[in-house]
Amino acid sequence: MSEEEKKIDRIAALPRSEQIERTLVKEFDIKLWRKFIKAIAEYHLVLAGDRICVCISGGKDSMLMALLFKHLKRYSDVPFDVHYLVMNPGYNDLNLQVIKNNLKTLDIPATIVETDIFDIANSTSEKPCYLCAKMRRGALYRIAKSWGCNKIALGHHYDDVIETTLMNMLNSGSFQTMLPKLHSDHYEGMEIIRPLYLIREEDIIAWKNFNHLRFIQCACRFTENCAICDNGGGGSQRYNTKLLIQELKEKYSPMVEKNIFRAASNVNLDMILSYKKDGQMVSFLDHYEEEGKRNDERIRAEGLEAKAEAKAMAEHRPLKVDESFEAEKKE
Repeated sequence: MSEEEKKIDRIAALPRSEQIERTLVKEFDIKLWRKFIKAIAEYHLVLAGDRICVCISGGKDSMLMALLFKHLKRYSDVPFDVHYLVMNPGYNDLNLQVIKNNLKTLDIPATIVETDIFDIANSTSEKPCYLCAKMRRGALYRIAKSWGCNKIALGHHYDDVIETTLMNMLNSGSFQTMLPKLHSDHYEGMEIIRPLYLIREEDIIAWKNFNHLRFIQCACRFTENCAICDNGGGGSQRYNTKLLIQELKEKYSPMVEKNIFRAASNVNLDMILSYKKDGQMVSFLDHYEEEGKRNDERIRAEGLEAKAEAKAMAEHRPLKVDESFEAEKKE
C-alpha cells in the first residue's frame, strides 16, 4: 500500500465530525478558513480574554461559523472562551430535530435554550417579522450576558453585507452597511461580531454540499413549508435583492459585488449632501461658505488659476466665438 493510500485510509477512519472539520483547512482552506482568520485579524474581532457566545440558528451559515470557532479554539494562540448557543424561538419538532442532528454530526457542544418568541410574534398582525427579530436579538443578549460573555458572534457573510447595503439605498433611501462589529445599545460591555464577514455564500454552499450536509432553510412559522428545503429560495425582499445583484453582475459589470462592498469603506464626505454623526445630521451647506473661502485662499497662495490658464493655452488653440451664430441672433 502506497503512502497516499495509507493517508486516505487514516482520514477515512476519523469520526465524521473530524473529517468535516478537516475540510475547513484542506479543501476549503482559502475560501473559508483563511477568510475567517483574515476578518478576525483585520477587524479585531477576537481578543485575548474574550468570552464569545456563538449563536446558532440552525442554518448553514451559523453552523459553519460554529465549526470554524471550534477549530480556532483548538489551535489559536490567543486565549479566549467560546460558548455555543441555540436560542430556540419556538421551532417545530422537525426543525429542532434537524438542528440537533447537525450539532451531533459536527460535534458542536451547544446549549439549547427555549423561548416563546414565535408564539408572541405570531399572535400579532402588525409587523411580526420585525417584532420577532427584535425579540430574538434581545434574547441573545440576555442569555450571553447571563453566561458572562462579552461578545455575540452572528453568521452574517459577505453577501449579506452587500445585500444590506443595497437594500438600505433602495428601500430606506440611506447609505449604511452591516458592520463587522458594533457595540450594544442596551447591554454594557457587549459587542456583536460577524466573523464570516469576508466569506462568500457560494463557498458556504459548496462546503455544505461537499460534506453532504443538510440544514434548515427558514424556521419562521409563516414559511414552515420551506423550512428544510435548504435550497436558498424564497420570496423575501432580501432574496429579490440577491437576484438584482446577480442581474447587475451579468448585465452591467462583473465587479458589481466587490464595488458595493468597497463603497462602504470608500465614502467621500466632501461629495455627500448630508450624513448623520452621533445622531445629528450634518449638511454640506453647514460649512459650504467657509470651505469656499479656504479653497479660494489655496488657489491664490498656489497660483492655481494662472497655472490652469497657462496649461490650457499650451494644450489648446485659442477660443473663438462662432460669429455666424452671433449674426443669426441679431437677425
